[in-house]
Amino acid sequence: MLPLLLLCLTVAGDLPQSPASIEESSLRDLLQIRRVYVDRMVGGETAAQMREILIGSLQGTRLFIVTENQERADVILRGAAEDLVYTEVHTSSDSLNAHGNLSARSGANTRDSRGLAGGIGAGENESEHAAERRHEAIASVRLVKKDGDVIWSTTQESLGARFRGASADVADKITAKLKEDFERARRLK
Repeated sequence: MLPLLLLCLTVAGDLPQSPASIEESSLRDLLQIRRVYVDRMVGGETAAQMREILIGSLQGTRLFIVTENQERADVILRGAAEDLVYTEVHTSSDSLNAHGNLSARSGANTRDSRGLAGGIGAGENESEHAAERRHEAIASVRLVKKDGDVIWSTTQESLGARFRGASADVADKITAKLKEDFERARRLK
């Protein structure tokens, strides 16, 4: 049955491609890009900010022209992004306590009274509360040809960098990955 299926696919011209040949084809498609349009990103107000940062980062690569005219673009960069600032709160409490007491008294009146008393005690209590401000960003983007085929994609995230925010760091990581894949494509020639 399998040879018949392969024969039918061969006749139709649609042999299944290997993952390596699909990747190589996508890398070659990267070299054909002259103009890129960066579409609006899904994810709210922070996604709009990420789009602007990403445009600046892509423009700096000098790999292609970033255009504001979608009709002139060879590919469209689409995706989703989120930039969150939140406070992470940690609370812990430890406690150790022990108490004891002993008392005895006998006798009918105060002259005959006898007494015995005792006591013991211990205790320890420790409590900690910490609040830490966090900033993280994530973006997942893809380059889509006009026919709808996705030729490249990546997902990047950041907790912020030493001298820039999380969104700028994510945009730089996306750009670095794209440049790396362009270099891989150039080596295929």
